[in-house]
Amino acid sequence: MENLELACFQLISSVGMAKSAFIEAVQEAKKGNFDQANAKIEEGDQAFVQGHGAHAGLIQQEAAGNSVTVTMLLMHAEDQLMSAETIKVMALELIENYKRIQAIEEKIK
Repeated sequence: MENLELACFQLISSVGMAKSAFIEAVQEAKKGNFDQANAKIEEGDQAFVQGHGAHAGLIQQEAAGNSVTVTMLLMHAEDQLMSAETIKVMALELIENYKRIQAIEEKIK
């Protein structure tokens, strides 16, 4: 397997795990398990860093003058990276909203 393909698959795999962890964090927050939600965000962050490392390697290669061929696989990997970033931002917002909802519900009781 070429280096580009390997980097793409590493990127896709890592950020896919990150996205799953971010979604699981929201599910935990919905149940009121905020400590578990935070743990899932941290788990997602660790997976995302691995994916970002593969991405950074491609950028460094390009910066060193070794052009990177843009393929459908690379575009897919880039798309997955960007969607993982977006899902994390949305997950953090939803977790905060679930905290607010829980606090309001506790005041009502």
